Amino acid sequence: MQLHLFSSADPERALAWAVETCAQCLNGKQGATIAYLALGSLFTERSLARIEKAFADVARIEAINTETMELSVMEGILRRAALAYMPGGNATLLNHRLHVSRLMPSLRKKARNGLPVVAVEAGAVVCGPNILTSNDLNLVPTPHFDGLDITPFNLHVAYTDDAQRDSWLAEYHAFHDNPILMLEDGAYIKIEGK
Repeated sequence: MQLHLFSSADPERALAWAVETCAQCLNGKQGATIAYLALGSLFTERSLARIEKAFADVARIEAINTETMELSVMEGILRRAALAYMPGGNATLLNHRLHVSRLMPSLRKKARNGLPVVAVEAGAVVCGPNILTSNDLNLVPTPHFDGLDITPFNLHVAYTDDAQRDSWLAEYHAFHDNPILMLEDGAYIKIEGK
């Protein structure tokens, strides 16, 4: 596996890091495509032109839209992709869309078999066994809380030293044994191999 997980509350800084990381991962891969999974936002189409422009010198963006695409089309994008990019947004919405569209198993399999994944904020949270340590409200609402399970730990992004937050994160361990990585703004985790 090759995971690049970022915590950044600043969307412009997060995009710059994602572009730089994707460029490094795809160095020397001419004609590469990036599967763009901006599923944590309600307004993906509004920012698509800006994303395509930001990645113009890196790779071609193929956006996945779980609301309008058939599963076979989305799986085709993942098969062609040299990398998957999941930006921020609402982790519960992102996770819900991956489950309801039935894309979750395909993305999990591709990531476990070596497809590089660059994930920011909500995208990083979804990489854990579940999303129960997310900051995000369950706006959908969703009954789906299992994550991609490509890391053995849960993630909590945009962490600040806060006794109340520490208390509710500690309550997670009353029911779950896996560790929580609390990522402050600006944190970056790179995971290679199993």
